[in-house]
Amino acid sequence: METMNPLDFDSVRTFVNNNIDDFHKRKLASLERLTLRKLLQKNPYLFKAKNITSASELIIGLLDASLSSSEEQLFGDFLEGLAVFIAEQTCNGRKSAAQGIDLEFVNHNTHYIVSIKSGPNWGNSSQHRRLAQDLRDGVIRVRQSRTALNVQPVLGICYGKTRTKFSTDGYLKVVGQNFWYLISDNPDLYTDIVEPIGYRAKEHNDRFIQGRAALENKLTGQFVNAFCDPSGAIDWIRLVQANSMNLDLAEFLPNA
Repeated sequence: METMNPLDFDSVRTFVNNNIDDFHKRKLASLERLTLRKLLQKNPYLFKAKNITSASELIIGLLDASLSSSEEQLFGDFLEGLAVFIAEQTCNGRKSAAQGIDLEFVNHNTHYIVSIKSGPNWGNSSQHRRLAQDLRDGVIRVRQSRTALNVQPVLGICYGKTRTKFSTDGYLKVVGQNFWYLISDNPDLYTDIVEPIGYRAKEHNDRFIQGRAALENKLTGQFVNAFCDPSGAIDWIRLVQANSMNLDLAEFLPNA
């Protein structure tokens, strides 16, 4: 029976150390690109419904909403790269150039085509349909070029406890420990990677917190000048106008 190559964990540690630095640098860069205009594209009605009354509280809420989605995407890219790197070492896997496919590798006479997501709560229904179609197209492509192999489409999710199962669209959904086991034959890999991922975490986090605090102060000052009345209260009408005022529909309506 085919077996995977043993994984040199020192090489994994080196890869993680180098690339987690890049994640933190990209995270800081995304922070530095934020402007008040970009933040004010978020839903103003939601923050009014939360009864937010201070400019600093509003800016913090807007930053949290903006940075959380950016951070999830950036870290998802990191985890995808880590999974591809590990598969390269264990089973000569490779980053796929096919639409919607992140990783391809062969094991036990099966050609796996894998779409990688960082966590279980990803995408809307149309994105799920697109994924299913991309995996179906990938199966057809592999079968046309390498008919001797079985082909297995996989949705691989880096964390979560969902049990392995086939979806109604025919792909195998592999989550958490099972995903890391699939690409390494190592049942402990999902916990082994925790320590290197924390490489210089405090140093990176301290730098980010310092940069964020400075940005909070700058944006709060800009917000007070633009969207607070002379008493210091938030002018919600002016804020909603800045976010949503665009009346031009009359040009597109039939004449009365």
